[in-house]
Amino acid sequence: MLVKDIMTYGARTVNEDTPMMDVASLMCLYGYSGLPVVDDGEQVIGFIAEKDVLAQLFPSVEEIMEGGIAAIDFSEKVHTYGSIMGKTVAEYMTRGVLSVTSDMPILKAAVIMANKRLRRIPVVDAGKLVGMLSLGDIHKAIFHKHLTSD
Repeated sequence: MLVKDIMTYGARTVNEDTPMMDVASLMCLYGYSGLPVVDDGEQVIGFIAEKDVLAQLFPSVEEIMEGGIAAIDFSEKVHTYGSIMGKTVAEYMTRGVLSVTSDMPILKAAVIMANKRLRRIPVVDAGKLVGMLSLGDIHKAIFHKHLTSD
């Protein structure tokens, strides 16, 4: 079984100039845990995930070293969320994202994802985004194949 047999086509994307408010809205309202970042030619240039957004609220190493974890006002940290919403994807996205191809066997894709601890990965053919693949897609396909095989 190949990636193209189980991937999600027509993935929702954003670009570097997309406001973080738009990204957070997509994540919170539609359940996207991450979105590929593409350029005008639909080439994947990065990825923005919920962890990229939430990591901005975490204390820095310097803050922890300075007074210890007990001295950090986590209630105050949550209030910095508003400043993130005024920025763009370019400031928080991960660049140099791994991808798989649509003609790759699904278990090979699963190994790549597991080794890098990724739950979802862009599917790219000839340099262009063609879809997304999740571990859930892989698991469901293997489960279904197991149920239907003799």
